[in-house]
Amino acid sequence: MSYTPPSLTVPVGPADWAAGPAHAPVTLVEYGDFECPHCGAMEPVIRSLREWAGDNLRFVFRHFPLTGSHPYAELAAEAAEAAGAQGAFWPMHDLLLANQQALTLPDLERYAAHLGLDTRAFTTALEQHTYQPEVQADFMSGVRSGVGGTPTFYINGVRYDGDYDEEALKRAIQKAIRLAR
Repeated sequence: MSYTPPSLTVPVGPADWAAGPAHAPVTLVEYGDFECPHCGAMEPVIRSLREWAGDNLRFVFRHFPLTGSHPYAELAAEAAEAAGAQGAFWPMHDLLLANQQALTLPDLERYAAHLGLDTRAFTTALEQHTYQPEVQADFMSGVRSGVGGTPTFYINGVRYDGDYDEEALKRAIQKAIRLAR
């Protein structure tokens, strides 16, 4: 009997935060948690893979806050969404992963100010949980796609179950590029 890894049940669409060209032959989706140390450790790997692959790779980040073990993860995800509403999702994404030990509301407000965001609108969005539905939609899409922990990656819609080191991911992406051509 052979093993078939789970597939992404919610396809990548316009509501997703994507970096890289929409026409790229490979789409790498990460379900991540801004408070997860493993997600933080993978960030430089993902950045390196994006630089290496260039226009061959589109990277998508979806929220999967593990609130049972990461009490600030959901608020941090909402902060990324609130920053995204002001055109700064990726800068906030990077700040959150670089500062995983400092994700309280005052910390998030400081990051928003650092990025030059409208801090009043940002804080109001967090206090009113304006972007909680978007975060929960990502989370539920992950549950339906078989995500059990973070980070979890999908390459062209198929869950990646290999090693989480740069060389292994690079080989998987190279294979996906070849198959897409």
